[in-house]
Amino acid sequence: MTVNFDTLKASLVLYGLNAIYAILLLAVGWYLSGAMQRFVTRVLSVTHRVDPLVTLFVGSLARYGVLAVVGIAVLQLFGIQTASLVAVLGATSLAIGLALQGTLSNLAAGVMLLLFRPFRIGDDVEVAGKAGKVRSLSLFMTELVAADNTQILLPNGQVWGAAIVNHSAYPGTGEVKVAFPVPAGAASALADRILTELRNDSRMDDQAAPAVNISRVVDVANPASPIVELTVSAKARPSQADAVRQCVLDHASALLAA
Repeated sequence: MTVNFDTLKASLVLYGLNAIYAILLLAVGWYLSGAMQRFVTRVLSVTHRVDPLVTLFVGSLARYGVLAVVGIAVLQLFGIQTASLVAVLGATSLAIGLALQGTLSNLAAGVMLLLFRPFRIGDDVEVAGKAGKVRSLSLFMTELVAADNTQILLPNGQVWGAAIVNHSAYPGTGEVKVAFPVPAGAASALADRILTELRNDSRMDDQAAPAVNISRVVDVANPASPIVELTVSAKARPSQADAVRQCVLDHASALLAA
């Protein structure tokens, strides 16, 4: 068997040049993909209307889109038919998709959550039987922080497929108003204790001072110890108003029992 060295030399030169072109193309493509990601992220960040999670997702999507185009161009340099390659990749993707149905459903749900944004970072939500403050949202998992600072990780498929209660979606007044009967002789001391508790409560609105007043006389059947109605008025953070209201009632009940 004879070897045609001229043909071999020409082939080596051709493939060598193609390899150099491929390396240069990959280097340029890598730079362009990073530049595209930064450009998209900067453009979406300027508007201040796009959620940071969506901005990061779209930026990374733009980067990998550029890399995919560069990869196809590199394959064509070496004479690889991209049509047959796409068919093979499609069949492989189908097999992987069947094996990873749950993971891909979480991925799809994550994309839907990023696009429709039923909640944002910092919102107080109830979803899939769990309640907490939204800390992060990735393509596969939603992270909540419970009231006791416990981490809750929920697959996005469960979040998207469940009813979502967002306590932070609409701004509320956070008004706390509680009225309860107390003996007139204990009203003043009880009012002072409740005021002290509310002023030291971090859940209260700093812009509005709490107040405790005697609103009316309830019962004067016993003139020595009439019953009056004590009304507590305060403003808390909207998501904490119910908790503060219950706390006031519990505190008043404990003081009266003592």
